[in-house]
Amino acid sequence: MKTFILSIGLILLTPVAIAGHHLNGTWKLNVTLPGQPAGTATFELTESEGGALSGTYTGAAGTAAITGTVQGAIIVFSFDSQIGKVTYKGTYTDGKLAGKCTYGDLGECTFEGGKS
Repeated sequence: MKTFILSIGLILLTPVAIAGHHLNGTWKLNVTLPGQPAGTATFELTESEGGALSGTYTGAAGTAAITGTVQGAIIVFSFDSQIGKVTYKGTYTDGKLAGKCTYGDLGECTFEGGKS
């Protein structure tokens, strides 16, 4: 009976582990600012237990450490740069990240991309 209960518990937990978002790795995100040429930002992301997100940004605004959160498919992360605070808010769907971001005084823009 104990073996049966343990087996059922493992079966029930398996889909949760498979369904988790695996943001760890290098991401290339295409960023489009109104009135500016599109650019690509590179992120090295690490998703920790409990939904903490950390990593490094490299792009037109320099290089910076990022911090953020993951709640289900919703991601939010930010960093400080020479142009002010930069914040990304979006979703993780089918291996892609997409949403809106604010680049300091440059204003709101959009982003989309995937792992490189």
